[in-house]
Amino acid sequence: MSFIGWVLVLILTGLLVGGMARLALPGKDPMTLGQTMLIGIAGTLISGIVTYFIFGAAPGLPLAVVFASVLVYLVRRSRGGSLSDPGRPPPRD
Repeated sequence: MSFIGWVLVLILTGLLVGGMARLALPGKDPMTLGQTMLIGIAGTLISGIVTYFIFGAAPGLPLAVVFASVLVYLVRRSRGGSLSDPGRPPPRD
């Protein structure tokens, strides 16, 4: 696979996993498309590292969504929100 193909697959996977993670938690999240993609990529990366060291196998999509959902929750908590309340977005300059 070429580098461009790898980047496109990475972007699409990040959008899919990040979107599913945002849908898993109630409430509207004030995140951009890029932030959703980065959450999905980070959740996939973390799930891959954890499953490799624990099971020695490749992770699946459900586990990546679980880890990305945890990341979305942590972003909410950093904004002063809770599980069902996304909190306030940071002020724009």
